Amino acid sequence: MNFTAPPSFTTRPTLSGSFGMAASTHWLASQSAMAVLESGGNAFDGAVAAALVLQVVEPHLNGPGGDLVALVAPEGEPTKVLCGQGVAPAEASIDAYRALGLELVPGAGLLAAAVPGAFDAWLLLLRDHGTKEFAEVAGYAQHYARTGFPALPGIVRTIASVRDLFLSSWTTSAGQWLADGAVPEAGTVLRNEAWAASLERLAAAAAGDSREERIDAVRREWAEGFVAQEIDRFVREPVRDSSGEDHAGVLRASDLAGWRASWEDAVRASFRGATVAKAGAWSQGPTLLEALAILDGYSDEEIDPSTGRGAHLLLEAMKLAQADREAYYGDGAPIDPLLSPEYAATRRGEIAEWANGDLRPGRVDGLTAHLPRDLRAVGDGAAGGASDGAGSTGEPTLESSGAARGDTCHLDVVDRWGNMVSATPSGGWLQSSPYIPELGMCLGTRLQMTWLEHGLPSSLRPGARPRTTLSPTIVERDGRAVIALGTPGGDQQDQWQLPLLVRVLAGGWDLQQAIDAPTFHSTSAPSSFWPRERVPNGVVAEPGLGDDALAELILRGHDLVVGDEWSLGRLSAVAREEDGTLRAAANPRGMQGYAVGR
Repeated sequence: MNFTAPPSFTTRPTLSGSFGMAASTHWLASQSAMAVLESGGNAFDGAVAAALVLQVVEPHLNGPGGDLVALVAPEGEPTKVLCGQGVAPAEASIDAYRALGLELVPGAGLLAAAVPGAFDAWLLLLRDHGTKEFAEVAGYAQHYARTGFPALPGIVRTIASVRDLFLSSWTTSAGQWLADGAVPEAGTVLRNEAWAASLERLAAAAAGDSREERIDAVRREWAEGFVAQEIDRFVREPVRDSSGEDHAGVLRASDLAGWRASWEDAVRASFRGATVAKAGAWSQGPTLLEALAILDGYSDEEIDPSTGRGAHLLLEAMKLAQADREAYYGDGAPIDPLLSPEYAATRRGEIAEWANGDLRPGRVDGLTAHLPRDLRAVGDGAAGGASDGAGSTGEPTLESSGAARGDTCHLDVVDRWGNMVSATPSGGWLQSSPYIPELGMCLGTRLQMTWLEHGLPSSLRPGARPRTTLSPTIVERDGRAVIALGTPGGDQQDQWQLPLLVRVLAGGWDLQQAIDAPTFHSTSAPSSFWPRERVPNGVVAEPGLGDDALAELILRGHDLVVGDEWSLGRLSAVAREEDGTLRAAANPRGMQGYAVGR
């Protein structure tokens, strides 16, 4: 194998132990998961506790009113997908939104809200695979919501970007996040006492003879009780959104009552003898599988991400996969033909030595490609949900002028029994829609990923899931989960996971080495986020990739933007070796992700 040697120095060690490991995008969440493991809980109890903490301490990245995708692997059982992606409300239709004069679903505000899915999904995980009561795992989040947590620099920047909007229109948000109109300083202790009170009310609803019945009672209170009723009341008042106009929402209590989180089978592909599991075509997850299947036909040396040609091949493979995403992916769409070895071989033959900026979905018998008419190409590598080279990483929401960059969060947990979970929660940010003061939360904006054009796989349809970018990953060997990983980053989530997996599975690097390594992504596909732009041959890369590799990408025709050092991705991962050794690693980027364990 002629593959670039891993670095001898990393920003931190890959943790190793035998009891339990947790890694996430915030140290308080990681340590909360570990505290649950120490108290006798399993990985799933720990994941729920960590996730509820993330909703509090990273309010600019996710919230209770958002959504999630998780891959769940109980020891001895197949990896399953936990769907926490709510559907479009019954009144959310193309014709209704077009009648408002809209060409795209707004990137923030009330019209972009799907049924909130994250909270119910976490409770479903707790009920079916956990061991703890709701109040036990929610206590960590309740503590931080009531007693406070330090404001990260990212929270401060986000609040500053929407301050004028808060003061002029989203006045309930101003009341929560501004002190007499002023943006808090980094390190200021922030509280969300309304959400702490909501957690108390939800815990008080936990009535029943069994743990499962008590958790289901909390789920009913969320979907049919005070939470649903208050959301219904709140969204009927018009507010400013990213269209520049004021619109009321269409989410109703009946929409929440009619939806519950669910389990489904994972989709899989092989790479270098391992099996990679992802969520289905309602997510972007299969793009990673298709790209890996394409790359599996090259030698290790050819796909080394640290070289110019290797980076080129990874970029071109992902561009083909993302073109298929645009043409074929959507709720209920059949994609098995896109993941076959035969199809991968065909697509491999379409990769040239030079960059191709065309959006090129493949041809598949029995499937018809449908691309949106309104594909907005722009002229630099900072389009839409792509990173602008200054560290912004997808999941765009709103500023007073119409668009601000946001992001999301991620967590991975493994316990001593071998249970493993990888989850990417998002949505319901403080900048996505106005704060609901009676609940202490905001709604999400996932409907911006749908098109207001009939006949597309991802067209806006009442009762259908919008295609999500949330995309955690589990790697299996011989039917057992061995690695759980993921990252925030909108359309870049699978793009940043791709070089990590190539470095680990083909190059033999350990987790921290692969996470620390410089990375890159394409902006060629249409952004999943408002205003849905693309840069046909755009690439964003970290300077650590090296002058030679960066120069080669330019010579191969890529429209390269060199971003800041340590600016792309916030990957984390946990792993379980064949001998039972547990490992974990987290990203230094963003200065807040941490892995813990023993």
